[in-house]
Amino acid sequence: MKTADFNYALPPELIAQYPCEERDACRLLHLSRKAGTVSDYCFRDLPGLLSPGDRLVFNNTKVIPARLFCKKDTGGKVELLLTEPASAGSWKALVRPGRGLAAGTRIYIRAAEDVLVEVVAVHQDGTREVSLVRNAAVKDLSEAVSRYGVMALPHYIKRPAGPEDSTAYQTVFAQREGAIASPTAGLHFTPRLLETLAAKGLDTSRVTLHVGIGTFRPVTVDDPGEHVMHEETYELTEETAGEIESTKKRGGKIVAVGTTVVRVLEHCSGEDGVLRPSRGRTRLKILPGYDFKVVDAMVTNFHVPKSTLLMLVSAFAGRDRVLGAYDHAVRQRYRFFSYGDAMLIS
Repeated sequence: MKTADFNYALPPELIAQYPCEERDACRLLHLSRKAGTVSDYCFRDLPGLLSPGDRLVFNNTKVIPARLFCKKDTGGKVELLLTEPASAGSWKALVRPGRGLAAGTRIYIRAAEDVLVEVVAVHQDGTREVSLVRNAAVKDLSEAVSRYGVMALPHYIKRPAGPEDSTAYQTVFAQREGAIASPTAGLHFTPRLLETLAAKGLDTSRVTLHVGIGTFRPVTVDDPGEHVMHEETYELTEETAGEIESTKKRGGKIVAVGTTVVRVLEHCSGEDGVLRPSRGRTRLKILPGYDFKVVDAMVTNFHVPKSTLLMLVSAFAGRDRVLGAYDHAVRQRYRFFSYGDAMLIS
């Protein structure tokens, strides 16, 4: 298959610019892998579409406010998007505009003009490594991000990030800081819905995958197999692996909440389907033809055309069925992408 095979038409007005007023009141499209049928629900209906003994697995990563607005000595504006820690307190960063920001360049954080950031290295891919010039206001760059950074909303959200995004773009089970983008399938869950799931006899577990810059990078090659995935940090604990294995042994289904969870579980599974706890970095790319070993069902949002996320979902349910479901969602005026509506594939 070619990258162009994962395209679809989407009216721009269906790209959600703001989250649902109530997280669990958004819409839910159910795609049956067995029957190939699609049905329309509210997200609060999710417990009734699953069975007692099934296990939902969430990504507990926490989004950091990774975007820093800075300026040069000349007054020129510079924007940093910190992507991951590097070494000795420095961070890797995407820089805009990058011209003129050679190693040794110092820039000021505009929200705190006495705080200096220095470019300590320029990499071949154009990214920079930056560190904080010691300052009494903050002890390191991580603290500067927490104090002065803003959420890095996806490019298709055509508005500046506001104070409401600091909570709206965070899942209710976010615990471990490190992501620069939200695992958005989890945004629809509320404490009330989690209580309903538990009351129905549905179990939950956590994994970690810190969503990185790969989520912003489109597939630009004709052959998806040639697309290079960005590495992302993950962890699957012994506790979670044991919970999942126990669920599978008693016949329950593993419901991955988001493509990030799918990638962790499939990365950590052997050819025998047995999960092996580990932590590290993954660049697993799942394309049609992939043999899923752990995941039985998936909750996911609607994804950007020609993206690796759409390809992963197509690998799970079949390209034609997925694109057919997307066509139904467009006709029914579902909201798309990060702040949009959701889809259950089971």
